[in-house]
Amino acid sequence: MGASVRLTVDEGVATIRLDRPPMNALDTAMQDELRAAAGEVSEREDIAAVVLYGGEKVFAAGADVKEMATMSFADMELRSRQLSTAFDAVARIPKPVVAAVTGYALGGGCELALTADRRIAASTAVLGQPEIKLGIIPGAGGTQRLARLIGPAKAKDLIFTGRMVDAREALAMGLVDEVVDVDPHEPGEAVYQAARRWAAQFVDGPRCALRAAKNAIDRGLDVDLATGLEIERQAFAALFATQDREIGMKAFVTKSQPRFTGR
Repeated sequence: MGASVRLTVDEGVATIRLDRPPMNALDTAMQDELRAAAGEVSEREDIAAVVLYGGEKVFAAGADVKEMATMSFADMELRSRQLSTAFDAVARIPKPVVAAVTGYALGGGCELALTADRRIAASTAVLGQPEIKLGIIPGAGGTQRLARLIGPAKAKDLIFTGRMVDAREALAMGLVDEVVDVDPHEPGEAVYQAARRWAAQFVDGPRCALRAAKNAIDRGLDVDLATGLEIERQAFAALFATQDREIGMKAFVTKSQPRFTGR
């Protein structure tokens, strides 16, 4: 995709790889490349699921503070919109997305992990929203996605204090969904493979139904229950126009394995 974000596809699973050593600091160029990568994986029919990965040693240690330190209010008023749209593009990928978290996922790195549907972390991973220590707040979804994920009280504790949490505490509070015990010197491969295994289960799955489920859940979180139930009802009914629904129900009746087409 560019100098700092690489996109690879293997057997239906895409990997969006952050590659800006040493800490994958999310500068403006990297944000733009993330948006482009999200757009491509959303459109490509050969991609069923996505892994977000920062590499063996670190997921992303946050935004590029040196770059931000030179920005005025006018600069950031414009750039913050671009930052939000980049992360929103990842969050709106209409396919299952899993973050494979090694090392630090701090600030913008933690916010990027929050855009995924599932987070798998190395036992040595460290997560947090330390922006308050810079005199600012999270600006790429941290105050919103984190509160929705772990509840407002826990989110306020992390954001108000800026403290970092290890993988076990992150698991206990629901910030991550799975912790992989790793060799501290080689944490990346085991976490990445765990994420790929989770993503791979959707390669031959009913893609229309997966897309509908993700959309209904995500949209439903932002509305009242009655509206959410109507979103679900419409999506449920619409799936009766798909080949995959016919295939899945026929396979159930005939006690055979479905071979979904994604149509």
